[in-house]
Amino acid sequence: MRLEQLEYVRAVSEHGSLRRAGEHLHVSQPALSEAITKLEHELGVSLLDRHRSGTRINETGRELLPRIVEVLDASERLRAAARGESRFHRPTRIGSVYFGVTAVVLPAMRSQEVDDEHTAVDLRQMRHEEVQNALRDGSIDIGLVTLLPGDDTHPDLVATELVNGRPVALLPADHALAAKASVTIDELRQEVYVGARTGYLMHRVAYRVFGDSPPLKWHTADSADVCRRMVSSGLGVALMPDFTLVDDPLEAAGTLVVRPLQDEDTVIRMVMLRRRGARPTPAAQALFEHLQHHAARHVTAAT
Repeated sequence: MRLEQLEYVRAVSEHGSLRRAGEHLHVSQPALSEAITKLEHELGVSLLDRHRSGTRINETGRELLPRIVEVLDASERLRAAARGESRFHRPTRIGSVYFGVTAVVLPAMRSQEVDDEHTAVDLRQMRHEEVQNALRDGSIDIGLVTLLPGDDTHPDLVATELVNGRPVALLPADHALAAKASVTIDELRQEVYVGARTGYLMHRVAYRVFGDSPPLKWHTADSADVCRRMVSSGLGVALMPDFTLVDDPLEAAGTLVVRPLQDEDTVIRMVMLRRRGARPTPAAQALFEHLQHHAARHVTAAT
């Protein structure tokens, strides 16, 4: 068993496929596959599901991944000790949906309240399901996701609510609706809508808000940043969680405006997730507590 074989398995899990893992590691797919196959023969188990559509880590691989990560981390600590370092700090690994990054993580990282030894962060933007899977297999320390009423988290995970809010309308600054103090759902239905693709939170929010009568014309984009810029360019209107728009630069620049929705009470929650029973590193625990503190300040600023 070689450490590089374990690193290859972790990379397949983190990047979602053998192909993307090879691209990240700059290792050919055949070489990567051969190394993992040899490891599987040595362990007596299959770690990957191999199909024509692609090769991904399987359930056994996910179950063993926390142990693999422990071995790799122990190896790094040994190297650090050999270099004479008094302590080893690996980056705290955060997997976050877009709104968690913009509303909490980046503002917290910009603040001066985190000690220097706790500021190393490996930040990965992921979709909701990817965050939960990565927490369960030990490839990230902290996860941030946004939830709607009725959404559940996996029983292996512990959720801590950071902020909650409601969807609000984003309008071009020169739009006729921008002159109003609030807008109705029916008014938004008459406009060109700019929204997220299927599978993203704001796609689900839009269908909760509009129900069975969505806008007739609907642009889509994967990035909330792109959606906001499309709105500011006059291409349509959008919905976003209100807590993600505190100190929004496009609103500050006067190119878009934010308006509350009339008779709309959908609650959007941002929660921080950790694996149940996991023992966080001191750096991860410090960052966890700091994100909680910063989220409380963010709520105060929003109100």
